[in-house]
Amino acid sequence: MSNTETLPRDLPEEITSRMSVEQETHARDPRALAFADAYPTRPIPAQGKVNTDPIATTPSTGHDELWRAIIPETRSRANDLHLPIVAAFAARLCDAHPEADRELVMVATILHDTGWAHVDQSRIVSEGFRGSGDWRQAVIRFEHEVEGMKVARRVLPGLGYDESFVERVCEIIDGHDTRKAAFSLEDALVRDSDRLWRFDQAGIAMSMEWFGTDASSYMARLDAEIVPELISAAGVAMARADIERNNALLRTEVIR
Repeated sequence: MSNTETLPRDLPEEITSRMSVEQETHARDPRALAFADAYPTRPIPAQGKVNTDPIATTPSTGHDELWRAIIPETRSRANDLHLPIVAAFAARLCDAHPEADRELVMVATILHDTGWAHVDQSRIVSEGFRGSGDWRQAVIRFEHEVEGMKVARRVLPGLGYDESFVERVCEIIDGHDTRKAAFSLEDALVRDSDRLWRFDQAGIAMSMEWFGTDASSYMARLDAEIVPELISAAGVAMARADIERNNALLRTEVIR
């Protein structure tokens, strides 16, 4: 059954059309099937160095003009914290997977959540994090993906990126929260990077506020729900290292 039966009637067609696609359809998509065939072992083993040190020790570098182009979009939903930290994780995952298109991963990562700046700010937490049912399928999450693609198509051509590259970026942004199946290695690395921020101290603090939970419950949720979603073995290693560090730091076995 599609999600369209429960959608508000005044949503734009570009939102309803995406929400009406069943998740099983994504899993059967030729891109998802080709990716699964190319990387049958999950989580995907790393081909390069895996760094599990605290992410603050290795900030990402470069893409300064792109960052400047999206400064307005960093002023929403803590993107000025979220996006640089996710970009740092993306750089690490690219080190672990030198076979990936690093430029595609980094650009898509920097832009992936810019759409939050162009949705109804009053609904972000209430619907996107605390709504009833599957919070990842909240209408506003589809909206922010659509708006993020608009940002990419607006800023990237002026920075010298060709149409083909821009559309590959948009393919990753489209569904990075709401689509369960990854379509490529680059898509998978962006998804893992986006999730890995939740294991860092800044991500823990912001996510506890958004989800309205305590540290012990949140850390347990990370271990039970988010680690199994990670597609790369490097991402799993980074997540587990952060879980161990932050459980000890936050005394979650005592403060429950």
